[in-house]
Amino acid sequence: MKSSAACIEQSTPWEVFESGQTIWEEFSPHEQEEIVRHYAPKIRFLALRLKSRLPRNIELNEMISSGTLGLMEALGKFRPQMGIRFETYAENRIRGAMLDELRRLDWFPRSLRQRVRILDETIHRLEHETGHQPSEEELQKATGLELNEVRQGLEALQNQLWLSLDAIENSVANESPSGGGEPYSDTVRKELVERVAPLVDRLTPREKLVLSLYYTDGMNMRETAEIMGITEGRVSQLHAQALNRLRKDFVNAYGDGSQDL
Repeated sequence: MKSSAACIEQSTPWEVFESGQTIWEEFSPHEQEEIVRHYAPKIRFLALRLKSRLPRNIELNEMISSGTLGLMEALGKFRPQMGIRFETYAENRIRGAMLDELRRLDWFPRSLRQRVRILDETIHRLEHETGHQPSEEELQKATGLELNEVRQGLEALQNQLWLSLDAIENSVANESPSGGGEPYSDTVRKELVERVAPLVDRLTPREKLVLSLYYTDGMNMRETAEIMGITEGRVSQLHAQALNRLRKDFVNAYGDGSQDL
């Protein structure tokens, strides 16, 4: 039977780290580099997923750099006594660091932020006056914006929803009690789904169909348009309208955990 010392010698540095047998500071510089290299792909994966929801002016490298700082913080602060798998703990720290960087950068240009507020107020007013979601053309006429500016603003509203949910989940997960671990992370996600689900039920049938085809079935805008027999522009509009309504209903029901993202 192999001794525990022999098992440790045959384990990789990150396996030893995750087991809690050795804390970060006690590894050699070479071993620390191996550990960082092992977890580096997770940073890029999270950065790419977040970048897909952001304006084009946000650089992927900025997200990766901030995520790397989050990983280093996680490596230094992680203790197995926390009862959390390191991968789960690190993911929360990495995502949190990226969101903090976005807040610092104020990634919404002032002109876009103003446009979003105008559109948000106009959508709310027109909904109240007409009883239905305004079209892009109606928003263009009511705001005096160019059509491409309306579309950019609706896309920004969509981005706000997903970043807000990311921030809310990250904030709650970082407050998990010791011993929470992976089950706690699962509980957070389940709670978010349970909160959003009844809000989805308030959407119009066409809005729900767009979200279902786009997110559940993994179809792109063109494929969704073909199935529904409408233009890609109309799909984009329904998509943005649905997410905007979800964002507003979520904030009204539960508050905004995004720190004005």
